[in-house]
Amino acid sequence: MSVSLECKKIKRTGFLPAFLGGGILAAAVPVINMAVRSEIYLNLPGNPIQILLGANWQMMAMLNVLLVVAGACLLYHTEYADNAMQKMKSLPIRESSIFLGKTVLTIFMSLFVLVIEAGAVTFCTYHWFEIGNGFFGELCKYFGYSFLLMLPCVILSLLIAEACKNMWVSLGIGVVCVFTATMLPTTNFALSLFPFAIPFQVFTSSDITQSMHYIYAVVAELVVLAFAELIFIKVRRLFE
Repeated sequence: MSVSLECKKIKRTGFLPAFLGGGILAAAVPVINMAVRSEIYLNLPGNPIQILLGANWQMMAMLNVLLVVAGACLLYHTEYADNAMQKMKSLPIRESSIFLGKTVLTIFMSLFVLVIEAGAVTFCTYHWFEIGNGFFGELCKYFGYSFLLMLPCVILSLLIAEACKNMWVSLGIGVVCVFTATMLPTTNFALSLFPFAIPFQVFTSSDITQSMHYIYAVVAELVVLAFAELIFIKVRRLFE
């Protein structure tokens, strides 16, 4: 019910065009890179997916995270505009269900963006490399891993947007977090667990142990952020 309600709210917000346009832009990164500098990558060792993501994922991930931040700000801007949130509290709807609906919607759109990007990687592999046996299984593995690593960023972005009534404040905080994440060394495991930095990691089939450590960290972060959301709602009620 809350998800269908959220879908009705976003019709005039630009939320869907933003994710569609951003997904196409991110998907264009490997295509343009290969069109301009294909000779650099064709002789590299490794499977095509690993080569393409190794060369382009940092830019693609940054665009993905910026999309999530902007999407979260748009979703909560509709709640705070014209005191809509206050009016919603008079209805038999829990604040946690509103947050859950926005979370499901943002996660679905993030998955949609990753599907577009997976299509671009498939095109690049077909055009410049060679699609071998088990290609699509490997593709699902790489992008499924990237989807899991996006989840803490989605939850934290929505928490920030929920806490700030002014959309520009939450957007500013989100952008600062994104550019802070780009400056953190990806080789430092502890620093790379920052929710805005963890989506920059790429699945490495040669080091399954490290990839599993990131998955465990994502699960732990999701639990912590879920508790943070419940605590935030209770604390905010005390000051209203």
